[in-house]
Amino acid sequence: MGWGSGSDDAPAPAAPAPSEARVRLIGGGYAFTAYLLWGVLPLYFVALLPTGAWELVAWRIVLSLVFCVVLLAVTRAWRPLLAIIRQPRLLGWTALAGGLIYANWMVYVLATLSGHVVETSLGYFINPLVTVVLGVLVLRERLRVTQWLALGLAAIAVGVIVVGYGAFPWIALSLAFSFGIYGLIKKRIGTAVDAVSGLTLESAWLTPIALVQLAVVATTSGLTLFTAGPGHAVLLLLAGVVTATPLLFFAAGARRTPLTVMGMLQFVAPILQFAIGVWVFGEPMPVERWIGFALVWVALIVLTADSLAAARRGGRAGADVAEVA
Repeated sequence: MGWGSGSDDAPAPAAPAPSEARVRLIGGGYAFTAYLLWGVLPLYFVALLPTGAWELVAWRIVLSLVFCVVLLAVTRAWRPLLAIIRQPRLLGWTALAGGLIYANWMVYVLATLSGHVVETSLGYFINPLVTVVLGVLVLRERLRVTQWLALGLAAIAVGVIVVGYGAFPWIALSLAFSFGIYGLIKKRIGTAVDAVSGLTLESAWLTPIALVQLAVVATTSGLTLFTAGPGHAVLLLLAGVVTATPLLFFAAGARRTPLTVMGMLQFVAPILQFAIGVWVFGEPMPVERWIGFALVWVALIVLTADSLAAARRGGRAGADVAEVA
């Protein structure tokens, strides 16, 4: 045998698998990108003026469907979609999810274009607390003392805003509950419906409504597509991409990132919305509103600290079980 025969016959070394820490880091980057994109959406919607909310949401639905169909065709990922279509129960859940996301989009865009970006941010600050409420009401979960404290602070915050500011925060609560229930449905469906197939079906259910909206707008005020300059037309035609991209980043991040990290990252979007509303659009922030927001932020700090403590206790319990085994 020659000198090199031993090395020639040896198997090539396997490529090293990415470490768990690196996977989590990448996942956190995906999730952060998703929340960052959601946070700056108000700037995109305002840039589309004079397009109104009804036309904008309609194009968002139709163009999301087009984008998803193209994406499915390019990736040849029709099989998961067809598997969902063959299951009436899953189809029903996607229809319900579509209705909730439609309500969420309409309220969000109407609020943004009418100068209520700050209140939309309040809705997404409250959303984690609404998720806790839904866990009690729907999933029959038991709350810890600190979770009750957080909910109490949030209730006081809403009361302060109603009494002091003189307006019921229906925009914030509508957004929080519609998105909270939407998330609950997504949790119930689990991995049976992937992100692209889910958005495809939700958009398909809503497309007839969107076409009716476009017809009504066309016969009343008139459609703005191709009437407000080429730059505006390009921005409006990107509505499907703008809608689907953060959702896909979110799905990629959620698969790789611990829930505790996702829970902290989700505050990126409302923080950006709040900053845009106050310092870019100059929306009013009287003392009563500052107090209400401050109470909500304290409630979120309490809730986040409780979640981190619970995660640490769960990790220690898991380690103890592993040692006994």
